Amino acid sequence: MNFSLHHLVREPKVKRDKNPLLLLLHGYGSNEADLFSFANELPDEYYVISAQAPYDMMYGSYAWYAINFDADENKFSDIGQARASRDIIAGFIDELIANYAIDANNITLIGFSQGSILSYAVALSYPEKIKRVVAMSGYLNTDIAVDDFAENDFSNLTIFASHGTVDQVIPVEWARNSIPVLEKLGVSVVYKEYPVGHGVAPQNFFDFKNWLQS
Repeated sequence: MNFSLHHLVREPKVKRDKNPLLLLLHGYGSNEADLFSFANELPDEYYVISAQAPYDMMYGSYAWYAINFDADENKFSDIGQARASRDIIAGFIDELIANYAIDANNITLIGFSQGSILSYAVALSYPEKIKRVVAMSGYLNTDIAVDDFAENDFSNLTIFASHGTVDQVIPVEWARNSIPVLEKLGVSVVYKEYPVGHGVAPQNFFDFKNWLQS
């Protein structure tokens, strides 16, 4: 089958009839190999699949959507591209379920930076598809979610969100501001901060891995 997104796969080391899935979504200007570098450190019972974003920035760099700058150096996101990527990811999950022995009721998105922003958008738009989200160094941009997302049932969705306190790319305040919005929607959230910049601290990795296993 032709998949809508190029991806890397680590098969579960413990095979069941159906195995849970960890779907890794990389950040802006990166690629599918980035987060996949820690695939073997993740729990044995999962499929670990790392997707490559659809927009090619050349030289092995990809994006889920364009980030543009105006004359005053203000950054703005291409919401149309972001929403298109949201639905590509949702469809890609269906393709994975159809082609691998994946438990459709046990799917976790693990996103970093722009991949984290997309993870939030997919989970809020299609909570029936997503059980858990690990959102690292990102924030909730509700403009990327479907228009009527607030009417969805989030009672089965849980989120582990984390951020570096000295993040120079996405301000930590943006992550902090996301949490009360999620809680108001009825989403169960664990939020942690680490004394790092725009990256994944070793303690962050251990914390979300323990959260997954608990």
